[in-house]
Amino acid sequence: MSKLFANRIDLQLPDSDIVYYPKFLNTTEADHFFKVLRNTTPWKQDNITVYGKTYPQPRLTALFGDHNKPYSYSNITMNPHKFSSELLELRKKLQMEIGIHFTSCLLNLYRDGKDSNGWHADDEKALGENPAIASITLGQERYFHLKHKLNKDLKHKLILEHGSLLLMKGETQHHWHHQIPKTSKPIKERINITFRIIK
Repeated sequence: MSKLFANRIDLQLPDSDIVYYPKFLNTTEADHFFKVLRNTTPWKQDNITVYGKTYPQPRLTALFGDHNKPYSYSNITMNPHKFSSELLELRKKLQMEIGIHFTSCLLNLYRDGKDSNGWHADDEKALGENPAIASITLGQERYFHLKHKLNKDLKHKLILEHGSLLLMKGETQHHWHHQIPKTSKPIKERINITFRIIK
């Protein structure tokens, strides 16, 4: 058994398949990927429209992919850049460890505690019926909240650490919302890399 699977934590939440790997990357690897991706990614800040109001999205983003297929969410359409060597390296490691070949990834840069990602599910049609989402955290650890769409008593939160991987599969997106909430604490930058398969 690889070290990755020895350290896996199955969240065992109803109507879901969510596994957390706290040590997907060691500290040296995670530090390296954070530094390179922070400095070389073509970050941009799109406007987002929620309930008829438009405002700057509270984080910076960039999309990468194997092909030229755009990806749309929350009335935002993103066109992909070609995978960098670092992202290809991470994708290869993911495929070796969990056996899934991802076609694209969305990078988010949370600059401080004011940057966030509100309640949502990754259930866009382009991701297929039961999408696999592999989320790698680099930099500042942040809380990740989950809540069941129907059963309001079903909630969970965990800290996503530097170098960790959160893998969501199966029916998770049908039944659960998730978010990265704001925090008033003075915190450093976090990069989140969410690998996905765009159909």
